[in-house]
Formats: sequence, C-alpha cells, structure tokens
Amino acid sequence: MTSRLQKLRASFETHKIDAMIVSRDVNIRYLTGFPASESWLLVTPKKAYYVTDFRYVLEAKKGLPRGVELVQYTTSLGEAVFDLAKKNRIKHFGFESSHISFYHYQALSRIIPKSIKFLPKKGLIEQFRIIKDAGEIALIRQALKIHGEALKRLKRWIKPGVTEMDVLFKLEDFVRSQNAGFSFAPIIASGPNGALPHAHPSRRVIKNHEPVLVDTGIDWKGYKSDLTRMFFLGRMPALVQKMNDLVKEAQRLAIAAIQPGAKASEIDRLARGFLAKHKLDQYFGHSLGHGVGLDIHEEPRLSGKSTATLQEGMIITVEPAVYLPGKFGIRLEEMVLVTK
Repeated sequence: MTSRLQKLRASFETHKIDAMIVSRDVNIRYLTGFPASESWLLVTPKKAYYVTDFRYVLEAKKGLPRGVELVQYTTSLGEAVFDLAKKNRIKHFGFESSHISFYHYQALSRIIPKSIKFLPKKGLIEQFRIIKDAGEIALIRQALKIHGEALKRLKRWIKPGVTEMDVLFKLEDFVRSQNAGFSFAPIIASGPNGALPHAHPSRRVIKNHEPVLVDTGIDWKGYKSDLTRMFFLGRMPALVQKMNDLVKEAQRLAIAAIQPGAKASEIDRLARGFLAKHKLDQYFGHSLGHGVGLDIHEEPRLSGKSTATLQEGMIITVEPAVYLPGKFGIRLEEMVLVTK
C-alpha cells in the first residue's frame, strides 16, 4: 500500500498539484487496502489522511495501514479536508472529477478558500490500477478457482424442468458457502432470454434442446472474476451449433493476437471482422471486452474506439457474442492475463 501511495505522490508534479482528494471507495481501497465507505482519503506529499465520521471510526482504526492517519469529522467532509489543507499548506488540490457528485462539488466550491485551487483530475488513480501486481493477480486467480467450482455445479443444476431462478438460488448458496460474493448480479438466461445481453433470471422453465447462457463473477476480497459459459441441453440444434462455433472462432482469433504492444481496437476488429464475414456483426452490438480488477469493468476497453495499447500485467475479458432476437444468444467470455 505504501508503494501505491508513493506512486500517486510521484505524479503530483506532472499534474501540477500538491495534494489529492480521493473520493471513490474502490480507489481508496486500492491505495490503502481498506474497504472504504462514505469517506475520503487526502494524500499530501508527506501524509495520508482517512477522513470519516463516527459510524466508521472503529473499523477504520482496525483496518487502516500504517502511514494513514484517521481523522473523524463532525461538521462535513469538505470542511474537515480543507482544515487539513490549511494545516499542510496545500495550494493546489486535485480531485476525482469523474467520481464526485455535483452536490458535493457545489458544497466544496462554497467553502474552498480563495488561496486554494481546486483542479479536476480524471482517471489519475485508475491509471495505476490498470496494471495488476502479483498480489492482485493471486487474488483474481483465487476468485477464478471458486468460480471454476461453481461451474462444475452448474452442470448438475441446469436441467430441463427447473427455472432460471432455481439455478440462481443454488448458485447463491454455493457462493455464500465459500465466504465469497458476486462480482455483479448473475445472468442466467435460457432459450430466447439469451438474446438479452443483460437478462435477469426469471421464472422461465428451462426446456430441453435449448442453450442456457450463464454470465457470472466471483468477488474475492474485493477482486473480481468474470466468465460467460454456454450450457446445452439435449440435442443442440444445427443453428445453435453453427453460432457457437463461429463465436468460439472469433474469440480464438482475438486471444491469439493478445500481447504487449497490441492495440485494443485491433483485437476488437479481429473478432468483429470475423463475425462480419459471416454477416453476424449486426448481432454483436457491444465491445469485445474490458479490464477486470477491483471493478468488474475497468480500463482498458477492447472496443473499436479504444486508444489503449495492451501492456504486460493487464487482465482483460474477451467476450464475442451473437444475439438472435426471439431465438437465443451465444456469448463466450474468458479472462486473459497479458504476459510477455
């Protein structure tokens, strides 16, 4: 955690600030290892302050690492932060412009001293989070280990006559038994529901001879997994088989091209271009993938509009799909660690 705070401090000169207000919970967790809630982290060149209220003081005392000072406020977050600014003679404040509400921005603007400049900084913490260190990779591997056990059980649970909700309840019980959580609300979509990219589990009864799309993720100590698997019951119809084979090949082509220095947009183009040759690109409307870490959706994005270049240590998904309205959907999703 100390090295992460030092990286942030080392960027101050480039960004022309001498302190940073970190307001997004997940970014505070990245910098401190502590699961923040409704609190802010003020990072100065020499100190870091975790500013919170009475509700979170006791757990913060136990969980904050050395080098992060706990500050309890009684008036408001903003006033407490600017009192610390005066104490530390801060003149140029950076703040997370993408993660602060308009209400908070207005409140801060009213109380900020004229001697202090309040400067928006977008994605400053996220630029460090994009490359995963060994500890982060280990946590994601553990999430995937639990995920793998869940997939083995899903093979037994998904069968004709049960509902999507029945499968969800069993999955929830298993994840709780592992002292883990979900990365996001699971998607369990049978038959025509699979054509809805973010379908919600329903009371629909799963039938024989139809595909079932399951997109889920495990949260292990804050770090996420994200995989989509197709389950096929009875005899797979020829059209379903064909779509599955084409999506699988699009995914294979994309994964084979992943390496440091590759353009994220080019990876997307490879998969999308393959589907276009088979006149299926109109049924694939979302990006090819995204980064995964403390958030289920992080940079880099694998999309045609992305300007990102892949680097060693990134963890990304590759999830081409074909959604045929009223019929079914096929999506295959893997997680890939970019290595040499």
